[in-house]
Amino acid sequence: MKPLYPSVLTALLLPHLVAAHSSPATSSSPSTTIRVAEPDPAERSVAGQVLTDSGEPLPGATVFIKGSFIGTSADQFGKFSLNTSFENGPVTLVFSYVGYDSREIVLPNPELTLTIGLSPSATLLNETVVSASRVEENILRAPVTIDKLSTRQIEKITTPEILSGLGQLKGLDVSSASMLFTSVSTRGFNTAKSERVIQLVDYMDTQLPSLNLSPGNLVGIPELDMESIEIIHGPASALYGSNALSGVILFNSKDPFVYEGLSVRLRGGERNLLDGQVRYAKKLTDKLAFKINASAFRANDWIADNMEATRSSVNPAGSTLGYNAVNRYGESSYTYTSSQAGTNAELVGRTVYLPGFTEQQLIADDTRTSSYRVQGALSYLLRDDLKLTAEAKYAEGTATYQNISRFRVKGLGTTQYRAELKSSKGFLRLYSTEDFTGDSYELNQLGSLIQASPATEGGSVSYAQQFYGSYNAAYTQARRAGQSVEAALATAQTAASATQLKTSDPRFATLRERIIRDRQPGRGAQQYFNSFLHDISGQRSFRLSDAGTDLTVGAAYREYRLGSNGILFSDQNGKRIRNYEYGAYGQLTQTLLDERLKLALAGRVDEFKNFKPAFSPRASAVYSLGKNKQHNFRASYGQAFRSPSQTEQYLYNDIRTGLLIGNIGNGFQGYNVTLFNSPQLLAAAQSNPAVLKPYEYTISPLKLEQVQTAEVGYKGVLLPNLYADVSYYRSRYQDFIGAQTFVGNTDGSRPTPQQLAAGYSTAYTNQAQPTRVLFAYYNSNQEVRTQGVTAGLTYYFRKAFNLTGNYSLNVLNRSNLPTNFQTYFNTPKHKYNIGANGAVGNLTYSVNYRWVQGHLQEMPFAVGTIRDYSTTDAYLGYTVPKLGSTFQAGVSNAFNANNVQVFGGPQIGRLAYLGLRVDIK
Repeated sequence: MKPLYPSVLTALLLPHLVAAHSSPATSSSPSTTIRVAEPDPAERSVAGQVLTDSGEPLPGATVFIKGSFIGTSADQFGKFSLNTSFENGPVTLVFSYVGYDSREIVLPNPELTLTIGLSPSATLLNETVVSASRVEENILRAPVTIDKLSTRQIEKITTPEILSGLGQLKGLDVSSASMLFTSVSTRGFNTAKSERVIQLVDYMDTQLPSLNLSPGNLVGIPELDMESIEIIHGPASALYGSNALSGVILFNSKDPFVYEGLSVRLRGGERNLLDGQVRYAKKLTDKLAFKINASAFRANDWIADNMEATRSSVNPAGSTLGYNAVNRYGESSYTYTSSQAGTNAELVGRTVYLPGFTEQQLIADDTRTSSYRVQGALSYLLRDDLKLTAEAKYAEGTATYQNISRFRVKGLGTTQYRAELKSSKGFLRLYSTEDFTGDSYELNQLGSLIQASPATEGGSVSYAQQFYGSYNAAYTQARRAGQSVEAALATAQTAASATQLKTSDPRFATLRERIIRDRQPGRGAQQYFNSFLHDISGQRSFRLSDAGTDLTVGAAYREYRLGSNGILFSDQNGKRIRNYEYGAYGQLTQTLLDERLKLALAGRVDEFKNFKPAFSPRASAVYSLGKNKQHNFRASYGQAFRSPSQTEQYLYNDIRTGLLIGNIGNGFQGYNVTLFNSPQLLAAAQSNPAVLKPYEYTISPLKLEQVQTAEVGYKGVLLPNLYADVSYYRSRYQDFIGAQTFVGNTDGSRPTPQQLAAGYSTAYTNQAQPTRVLFAYYNSNQEVRTQGVTAGLTYYFRKAFNLTGNYSLNVLNRSNLPTNFQTYFNTPKHKYNIGANGAVGNLTYSVNYRWVQGHLQEMPFAVGTIRDYSTTDAYLGYTVPKLGSTFQAGVSNAFNANNVQVFGGPQIGRLAYLGLRVDIK
C-alpha cells in the first residue's frame, strides 16, 4: 500500500522538482538504524531523526503509518515524533523526502530514538501527483503534461500574487490586470479573467459564482498553508467537467495532522508593501487536529495609463478633433449633422471626442490594493484511514479587474464552507461558496455618468452637451476671425475643454462619490451581485484485478443561486435564478509489460439546465524505458468543453445607452449598428423595409465551447542529473463564445422599421422601449486550429548550483480563418525562462529571467499589440535553525523593465521586499 497523504515538499537540493503524495519503496533502507535505546514497553511514541546518507538533517521529511492518514513532518533539525498504537502488532513506517528514495521500516515495538538515513533517488524523481488522473501516480508516468511546485519553490516566488510567478513554468501565460488580480492560461486564448482554466483549493472551485471567474489568489489561501501546486496543461473535462477546457490549477493545502506548529511570515518593501501571514496547527489528540490561517496584504496598486488611440477611434491620437484613448474613461463622440440647427457646415460629418478621465483621476486616493483572508479547519480520524474534515474560509480583497471595462473591485470576496469524508479509496465532498461585491465600481460607467451630469446643480444641460455646443461655437468664431481650418479646430478643442469639469473642482469629488455609491443602472457605477454555488461530489476507486486493472468512478452535482436585485442578472422579480449542472465520470487503467506500459481510458457525461449534454473522452498511454523506468513516453487524445458563464447566460445590465443581455432563449434577430449612423436609411425603411435586408443580423442561442487535442510527450532523466519534459500538441476549437453589439428587440424578435425609428430616438432615455442597442453573446461558427511545443530542462549540477530552462511555442493556424477574424488567441509565439538556484549551507537562492515575445491581444476592453517584455525575479534566504527563522529578501522585475501583460492594463514595475519567516514546531 501507499501512504495516504502528501509528503512534505521542502527540498533544497531539488528546488525545481516537486514532491507530494510520494510513493514509498517496497524494501527497507540498508542505512536505517531501528533500535538505539530500549523504551518503556507501555510507551506509545515513535521518535527520531531523518538524515541524508552523509548525516545532514532533512527538514520537512514526512513520516507516515503505512495505509493510514497518521503522519507527521520533521522539524528544522530533521527530528520527528509520532504517536501510534502497537496493540494490533508491528507498525510499518514510511519515510519520504523529495529527490530521495522512500523507505519503509517495520517496528515491532515503540521506539524513541530512530535514526533514518535516506539515499538520493536514482531517477531524481520520487514525487507523485493526484490531479492528472484524480488518483495518486508518479509524476514521470502522468498521462498528460503536468507541472508541480513544492513548498520550497512556492516560498521562492517573489511576485506579490502567487499566480503571476507561475510564468516561470513552461507553457503558462500569466496576465496581471493589477497587482493582485492575475489570470493564468495554457496553450493560448489568454484572457484577463482565466475562464478556461479552473482553479481549485483542495478540489474546491475558487471561482466567483456570479461571474465564473477566479480572481487569482486574491481570495485563495495564504502561501504558508500551500503544500504544493499542480498544473495540468490542456483539456481536462474528462475528469473535471465544465470549464476545464485548457487546464486545471490545483492548490493542495497542508494537513494539520502532518504539519503542526506555528509559522509566521512578515514582509515589507517598495510601494508601501506590508504583508503578514500566520498559520497554527495542532493535534489535540491522536484523532483530532485543527489549523487556522490568517493573512493581510496591502500595497500601492499598479495604475493603467495607456494613452494610445483605440482601434475603434475615428481620429488618431493627438487629433484636434479629439480621440478615444485606451485608458481614459467617459469619453464619447459626436458626429455633427446638417439637421442640427446652428451646426457649422465645415463640421458636418466630422466626429469630435469629449475627453474622458484617466484611471488615476477616477480612482483618486483609492490606490491601495489589499487582501485579507482567514481560514479554519478541523479534522477527525474516524479510523486510521478515514478522515472527516470541516472547514470555513472568509476572504476579501481590493484590486482592478479587466473585462469589457476596467472595474475597481473594492472589498470583493467570498465565504466558503466545506465538509469532506476521505478514505484511501475515495471521498465524499460538499462545499458552498457565496460571493459579494463590497463597494466595487466600473470606471467606464463612472466617467460616462460624470460627463452626463448637469453642468450646474439642478440644471438641464450636461457637461457632454456643453462640450459639443462650445466646440461648435468656438470653431465658428475662430473661422470668422480668419483662422485656418486646423487652427480653428485646435482653438475649438481648447475652448470646449475649458468648459469641462476639472478633477480639482469640489463638484467632481461630490459627483464621483455619489455615482460610486449608487447601484441603480444608468445612474450609478457601483456593481452588485450576491450569488451562491453549492457543490457535492464523490469518487471511489476499485482494484479490479491483481494484474494491474483499476477503475475510478465519480459523480458531481453543482447548483448556482444567482442574485443581483436586477442590477446584473435578469432577477428583477427579487427571486434568485437557479441554474444547475451535473455529471458522472469513469476511468479505467491497465498496466502491462511488467508495469512498463500504462493504458487509461476516461470519459465524463455532463448535463445542463440550458444546454445539451456533453461527453468528454480521454485516452492515454505511457510507456517507460530504462532500468529505473526513467524514460517515459506519453500520448493522449482528449475532448473538453466550457459552458457559458452565468453572466453570458443570464446577464441583464441596463446602462441607458444600451442593454447587456444574456443569450439562452431563442436567440436574437436584429440589425447591425450601421443603422445608428444613418437616419436617412431609417427614413427610407419606413416606406420600403427591403432596404434593411443587407443590415440584418441573427444570433443563435448559446452552446458549449469545444476543443479536441492530441498530445505526445517525454518526461524523464536524459543523462545523470539532467531532467527533461517535452511535449507537442495539436488542438481544434469550435464554438468560441464572443459578443456582438447590434440593434434588436429585447424579446429576440427583429424590429420593424417603425420600432427602429422609435428606438433610435429614445434608446438613450426610454429604458422601457423594446428596441434597444443590445450587447449579447454568441458562438462563432469558425473552427480555430492551434499547435505548440513546450520543452523544459533542469540540470542538477550540485546542491549549490542548479540550472533550469524552458521554452514554449504556440502557433495559431490562420490558413482557414477569414480576414480580420478575431480569435482572442492573445498568446506569444515564443517565450522562454532561464534560471539558477541552489543552497550553500543555510543560504538558499534562486534567480529567473523570463522573456515574452510581443503579440496581438484582442480583449473585450481593447485591442492592441503587447510589446516584447521581460522580467528578472530573484530570492535570497538565510536560515538560522536554532531560532527556527529564515531571513528573506526578494525582488520581482528587478530591472523595472517594461512589463505590460494585458493590453489596457498597467505596466508591472519592480517590487522588492525584505522579510522574516519563523517556524516553531
